[in-house]
Amino acid sequence: MEDLVNPSPEFWRGKRVLLTGHTGFKGSWLALWLHELGAHVTGIALPPVTRPNLYEAAGIGSLVDSAYLDVRDSSDLTDKVREVRPDIVLHLAAQALVRPSYVDPARTYAVNVMGTVNVLEALRAADTVKAAVMVTTDKVYRNREWTYPYRECDELGGHDPYSASKAASEIVISSYRDAFLCAQGVAVASARAGNVIGGGDWSADRILPDAVRAWQSGDCLHVRRPDAVRPWQHVLEPLAGYLRLAETLWESPELAGSYNFGPDAGATASVRTVVDLALKSYGRGSVDYAEVAQGPHEAGLLLLDPSLSRSVLKVRERWDLPAAVTRSIRWYKRFADGANPLELCLADIRDYVAKT
Repeated sequence: MEDLVNPSPEFWRGKRVLLTGHTGFKGSWLALWLHELGAHVTGIALPPVTRPNLYEAAGIGSLVDSAYLDVRDSSDLTDKVREVRPDIVLHLAAQALVRPSYVDPARTYAVNVMGTVNVLEALRAADTVKAAVMVTTDKVYRNREWTYPYRECDELGGHDPYSASKAASEIVISSYRDAFLCAQGVAVASARAGNVIGGGDWSADRILPDAVRAWQSGDCLHVRRPDAVRPWQHVLEPLAGYLRLAETLWESPELAGSYNFGPDAGATASVRTVVDLALKSYGRGSVDYAEVAQGPHEAGLLLLDPSLSRSVLKVRERWDLPAAVTRSIRWYKRFADGANPLELCLADIRDYVAKT
C-alpha cells in the first residue's frame, strides 16, 4: 500500500493564509493545524454561535489574526483581502446545517451562494493569491438515494435549501475559475467532504454533540432518522485533504477542479451504527430510535467516491469509523473532566500525522 502523505510544514511555513469560517468547528481545527504547520493565518468569520465552542475553549483567537466579518459584506471582505495579501485562501464560512436551512432558506442562500461569490470577487481583486480551496459538501449531488457512490462528474442538485445552496455555489466556483481566475493565475478547487465528527463540536442537530449533551445530563438521546446512511469521517480526515489540495494546486494549478473527501463507499454507516459505537465508548446512556423518520426531508442514503483525491492527492482514511467515534467521545469525556481542549486537539493532530 502506498505511503500516506502528510501536510508539509516546509510548504506551509511562512505562507499567508486567509481562512474564512475559522470560528466554527472545522475552522477552529484547521486554524490550529495551520498554526502548527507554521502558516501565518488570518481568520474571517462571524462570532461563534454555540456555548461552549472550540474557538474560545481552545484559545484559537490567540493563535491567528482574527476578524469578525460577514462574508455577505462584499466591500469589507474585499478590503480585508487587500489588507492581508494572502498566498492561499481556504473558504469554510457557511450556514452548514440542513434543518436550519428549512427555517431560514433566504439566509442560507445568501451566506452559501452570495458569500462564495463575494470571496471569489475578492480574489479577482487580489494579486497575491495562487491557490484557493472552496469547501462545499457531499450533499451537492442530485441525490437519487441509490447505491451508486457519487463522483465529481455527477449531476449537482439539492432538495433542501442547504444542499441546493451548496450545489449552486459549486456552479459559481466553476464559473469564476473558468471565466476569470484561471487566466489570473489563481488555481481554484472545490472540496466536497462527507459528514464529520470529532471533539469540540457543540452544534445542534449533529449526532455526537446531541448524544454527549443527552448522556452528560442523564437524558435519553432521541434519534429521528436512525437508518440514514452517510460517509462519516473524523474531522482531521477532510482537513488533511484540504491542506494537501492547496499544496497540490500551488505546485500543479492544472489540477484545479472538484474533489470528494470521505471513506470508501463500503465504509459508510447508518446513524444507528454511529450511535451504538458512541454509546459503547461513552459507557452509559439511553437511546430512543424513532420508528418513522421525523422532521423535514433529508436524504436517507448518500455514498461518495473518493477515488480522485486518493489518486491525485495521495490521501486516504487513517481512522476508520470505530476509531473516529472512540476518539471523538474520548475528547468530550476528557474535556468534561477538565482537560485542556487545546492540548486535546494537538494530541489528536499529532497522532493522526504519526499514523503513516
